[in-house]
Formats: sequence, structure tokens, C-alpha cells
Amino acid sequence: MEFGITFKGFIEPERARYLVRAAEYAGFTYCWFYDSHILWRDCYAAIAMCMEHTTDMRFGPLVTNPDVRDWSVAASLFGSLSKQSGGRFDLAVGRGDSSRRVMGKKPATLARVAEFIDKTRAMVRGEAVTYDDIAEPVKFPWAVGHDMPSWIAAYGPLALKTAGQSADGVVLQLADPGLCKWFTDQCLDAGKATGRDMSNYRSMAAAPAYFGDKARAIEATKWFPAMVGNHVADIVEKYGADSDQVPASLTSYIEKRRGYDYSKHGQADNPFLDFITPDVVENFCVLGEPEEHIAKMHALKAAGVTQFNIYLDSGDEEEIIAGYGRHVIPAFR
Repeated sequence: MEFGITFKGFIEPERARYLVRAAEYAGFTYCWFYDSHILWRDCYAAIAMCMEHTTDMRFGPLVTNPDVRDWSVAASLFGSLSKQSGGRFDLAVGRGDSSRRVMGKKPATLARVAEFIDKTRAMVRGEAVTYDDIAEPVKFPWAVGHDMPSWIAAYGPLALKTAGQSADGVVLQLADPGLCKWFTDQCLDAGKATGRDMSNYRSMAAAPAYFGDKARAIEATKWFPAMVGNHVADIVEKYGADSDQVPASLTSYIEKRRGYDYSKHGQADNPFLDFITPDVVENFCVLGEPEEHIAKMHALKAAGVTQFNIYLDSGDEEEIIAGYGRHVIPAFR
């Protein structure tokens, strides 16, 4: 089991440097940043900064999308970060939920997500690539052949199929072992159906973690199921609330959802949190005493999860990093 952390773009630079050094020392091997360029500061400047203050930790956006940057600009950015860090860059891609909708635009199609991964990875490797309507192939003379690992964020059946067929791993924004197994199995089956070797396929459970009193932990993390519910609402709209293609345990909790405020995306003061119940928060997050965290990590690992990634958005960041370094990560070494 690998362990990662995720920052939003409002974290101050000094604090980001301090926390990322603490996390690497504690045994975390990944650091991810939200990539929503209007809601928060651009993440790639922060990634470059944090790379300079770590030695082994890997970095990437969680997640970027195909439609906010020209693909050659995006690939040049990814390749530059890969080169200057010694290959410590992963690419995680989604449809562009928050960064597109906040501008009144629709997210990208899944076919475009898959093509974006394929073409940017090829450019980073140094291959000549054509895309969209460009007249001449793009080829970076400075590329060093880095093969950038890729991830796709997914919930719905088509997204899970795309993740299994077109990426090295899937990003799952929840930590419910039963749902994580259902999602991961969908990816594995889709990849195997195309003849891919899925023995090294990776599955990330990304969710908040919080130690101590359960009531306080639930209050600190209830913003998270609301953020997930925003994505689930799209699936319900596409497939229907009673579809057998999506588990009822995922869709039932959004029945009383009234809306979503993108200006408060992923924040505790989002006004649309009243439909979230304590049991949903416990299922989707990792809460309680260290032994409860360890038990849930074992359940996630048994479900096929290979990385637990903590959204450090609930306060007490130092305590969470230290608690995992002292108690949880050693249990999986």
C-alpha cells in the first residue's frame, strides 16, 4: 500500500514546503495538487517548488483535464517537471468538472480524456504527435524518453471502462472498501477484455482522514461526500437512480441533494451540506483512532486499492501526517 497527500491551491508556499517535507519523512510517497485554475492558484508552480524540497516523493495534478490548455503546452509542462525532478511526475486526468463548469463550459468527453493521455504521454517520451487541427506534428527535441504514469478519475461505468483500457490506474474519490472493490474490478475487467496485462494496475482511494473524536471528525470532513455527490449526480442523470450499472449505496445518499456551489468546491463552508448524514461521512472517509485507520487500510487493500491518498483539507494537517507516519504507514511496511 502506498500513501499520498493532496493539497488545494490556497495553501501558502511556506506551509506547503513544510508539510511536504514532513510527509516525505513520515513515509508518504506521493503528493498531489488540485488542478482547477480559477478556483485556486495554478498547481504546477507549487509542484515545481515542492519537488525542490523533496528527494523521492512523486507529484502530479489530481486531476487535470484536456480542455484548459493546448495539448503541446500541457505536454511541455509535464515533460519539464518530469525532467527536472528525475522522473517524479504522474499524470492524473478527469473530464474537468470544476475547472470547466466554473466557466460555464461542459466537461470533456471520455474519448477526449483517453486521447489526451495518449498524446501527451507520447510527446513527453519525445515522439512526433498530431492532435486536433494542428498542421505540423509536435516533437520536443529536449525530451529524454520519460514514460509518464497515467491515472483516470472515474465513477460511472464508461469512465471506469476508459480508466481500465487507457490508463495505468484509476482515481476513486472515496474510501468505502465495498465501492472501491466494485470500481476497481470494473477497471480490471475492462482492461483484460482488451488483452492488457493488468497485474500492475493501480487503484487510488482519495479521501479525507481524521484522528480522534468521531463527532468532531465527521463535522470536519462532511464537505467531502458533498463534493463526491456532485459527481454522482452526473451519473444518476445519465443512468438513472435505479440503474443496475451503479451501486445503490453510491447513489442513494444524494436523493435530498439540492445543489452545489462551485465557489466553495471541496470546502467545509459549502452551503449545500444538509443532505450529508454521519454514516455516509464514515463510509466515505477514514476516521477515528489509529487502529480504526489501520483496519480500514487493510480493508481497502483487500478491495484492490494500492494507494490511499489523504485530502489534507480538514485542518490538523500536521497531526494527520504525524499520525500516519507513527502508526498507520509502519503497519504496511
